[in-house]
Amino acid sequence: MSILVVGSVALDTVSTPFGEGREVLGGSATHFSVSASFWAKVRLVAVVGEDFTDAHRRPLVEHGVDLAGLSVAEGRTFRWVGKYGYDLNVANTIDTQLGVFGDFKPVVPAAWRDTPVLFLANIDPELQEDVLEQVRPKLVAADTMNYWIDSKPEALKRLLARVDVVLMNDAEVRQLTKEPNLVRAATTIRSWGPSMVVVKRGEHGVLVFAEDSAFALPGFPLEQVLDPTGAGDAFAGGFLGYLAAQGAASPLDARRAAVVGSVMASFQVEAFSLDRLDRLTAPEIRERYERFRELTAFEPLP
Repeated sequence: MSILVVGSVALDTVSTPFGEGREVLGGSATHFSVSASFWAKVRLVAVVGEDFTDAHRRPLVEHGVDLAGLSVAEGRTFRWVGKYGYDLNVANTIDTQLGVFGDFKPVVPAAWRDTPVLFLANIDPELQEDVLEQVRPKLVAADTMNYWIDSKPEALKRLLARVDVVLMNDAEVRQLTKEPNLVRAATTIRSWGPSMVVVKRGEHGVLVFAEDSAFALPGFPLEQVLDPTGAGDAFAGGFLGYLAAQGAASPLDARRAAVVGSVMASFQVEAFSLDRLDRLTAPEIRERYERFRELTAFEPLP
């Protein structure tokens, strides 16, 4: 099945203790699209400025992402400048320039409106609602962030009532529900509408709550982490890409999808921007998936 993603395409300047990337391709929809493209056909709706070049498009085009929904507006592309210390779980925003993204009004091409899987990447929940009015997907997944939880909580809750899968990090889940216990917090969110809650925990892994089941997966131990930017979106791309490829979203499918998503995120952080995903191969993905199986295997008690 195909996936439609609506979100941001940006140019990022990122510094970590291990290096720097200047004006590199970023944005939630970008990282998601390239990650998901290993599993399913991806259609992207976003906006960029006149300064967005063919070189910026190249990774998306080469990974088969359909850019018919990528509009070019007069002005500059959305830019984000961030810095990480040795705690790579915390990004410090130095500067944000919305550019043409500040006036973004997503329009889904008519031919795409029955795309089976929709991912609403991290944008204004009112815009996410507008997208839902334009499409007829079989599975809807959404991401959000602390800014929207603070500024538009009611719009976000209206959105969640129409979503099948919600992906959030652990701090956002606690912030939204005002519940410190993640199990109870996930139960609360599921009572609002989503049948599945995916809690991203950075280097500590992921929790998936669906129906009456829960699944916990650790983070993959890496010797080299250069830039965590886009890891959550790469996870979402792998997670939903796998579900789209399977054409199903049962709790068992969700468990495998969580491993696939974690595999994609583990590659994403090994380089700046899309550099690692850009040269990733299918055998590498399969090999790391098997290493995850070995990592989490254990014998029953005698």
